[in-house]
Amino acid sequence: MNASLDKAYWIGLAISVVLPVLVGLVTKHVTHPGVKATLLLALSTLTGFLTELANPGPDYDLGTAVVLSLVSFATGVLMHFGLWKPAGVSDKAQTALGGGASVRSI
Repeated sequence: MNASLDKAYWIGLAISVVLPVLVGLVTKHVTHPGVKATLLLALSTLTGFLTELANPGPDYDLGTAVVLSLVSFATGVLMHFGLWKPAGVSDKAQTALGGGASVRSI
């Protein structure tokens, strides 16, 4: 069995890796985590559907677009909690565009 992915799928995966940073850039530190998760889900869904649209295959497959959306969301969540948040990238992204100071408990 020889498995291969078209370039569109690789680009979609790469976009999924940086989606949490993009969410951090457009939200503030005080934004509710549920809002951030919903924004990540919306961007992941858009990424999945646009990736399938960009695929050079013969026709558009809605089932594949849904699967790509779920993979994009899962990748974004894993990248956020596994790499971007522990490395401090998420915090720096929110501060970069005037996201306000971090809320710290006293």
